[in-house]
Amino acid sequence: MKRGFSKEDILMEDEEILVVHKHAGTAVQSARFGQMDLEHELLNYLAASQGQRGRQMPYLAVIHRLDQPVEGILVFGKKPQAARKLNEAMQKDRMEKIYLAVTDGKPERMEGKLVDYLKKDGKTNRSEVVSKDTPGAKRAELSFRVLETSQGPEGTRSLVQIRLKTGRHHQIRVQMAHAGMPLCGDSKYHPAAGSERGDDGLALCACSLSFAHPRNGKQLQFQVTPEGRAFSGFSCGREK
Repeated sequence: MKRGFSKEDILMEDEEILVVHKHAGTAVQSARFGQMDLEHELLNYLAASQGQRGRQMPYLAVIHRLDQPVEGILVFGKKPQAARKLNEAMQKDRMEKIYLAVTDGKPERMEGKLVDYLKKDGKTNRSEVVSKDTPGAKRAELSFRVLETSQGPEGTRSLVQIRLKTGRHHQIRVQMAHAGMPLCGDSKYHPAAGSERGDDGLALCACSLSFAHPRNGKQLQFQVTPEGRAFSGFSCGREK
């Protein structure tokens, strides 16, 4: 079930940055007309906390995004200089993002690296694995490690840790499905899973984010425990 933003979702805030736990079902930006997105929720929060209601909106830079059905940690820049340094860290691969996912079945390999070429179809909002020489193809790389495998009423499921090397459209969902490890609750790339807006939701969470503070260089790390029901059968910080 979708949860709206609240102050309890703020993992850290100072003059330069705002680190937030985004819940599944919330769009980061450009939500449908009449639907609030996280960016504007945070702008309203900052305006109220800084006493700026009715005046000029405060500065807030979106550094990276998560798909609407994906839960996880995001960092925003509150000053242009901070945003510039955070964007530089993203571009130079100095920001580590770790995901947890639940996949259907038991993977053939317990760990490995996936390298594919993906092409996005803007009309269908889908990406697919294509050959390297396909016009518009972009290289996509991730590494994965199976942490646990569980047998339950839904069949065999696995808890997988994923580290992104690149950031492509629907990258984890596409590459994992192509490799025979489809994500639970992902109707777009795993139709047998049912609707990703169902009770279980999409079993993907950006659970860890590490980066250097843009002002003082101090290394910061943030973690959240996945809320999705598909994670409840695993020992990832939740009771079974």
